[in-house]
Amino acid sequence: MARIKGAMMTRKRRNKVLKLAKSYWGSKSTHFKMAKQAVKKSGVYAYVGRKQKKRDFRRLWIARISAAVKPYGINYSRFMNGLKKSGIEMNRKSLSELAITDSAAFAALVETAKQAQ
Repeated sequence: MARIKGAMMTRKRRNKVLKLAKSYWGSKSTHFKMAKQAVKKSGVYAYVGRKQKKRDFRRLWIARISAAVKPYGINYSRFMNGLKKSGIEMNRKSLSELAITDSAAFAALVETAKQAQ
């Protein structure tokens, strides 16, 4: 039986990493050892970034809702508490979109939240 050498699979594995590091600066895009480290690190950054994106959007929605309820003489926490007490379960994303697009419906929600307190 013939001996099997691993050159083809090694080359494929290296090319896969180098393809991921294609636009990296300097030697990180051409040298396998440096490219491997850079790709691994960028994977860590991407993983962390996906978690941070969720936090950032939640903060944005809360800031929008807070700014939208301020003219009605109520703050964000009292508004959310009033909605919860009145049995209205809407997420922050849809509340912030409602505040931007349909101010009349949002005003009705604010009045409902005020009445519930």
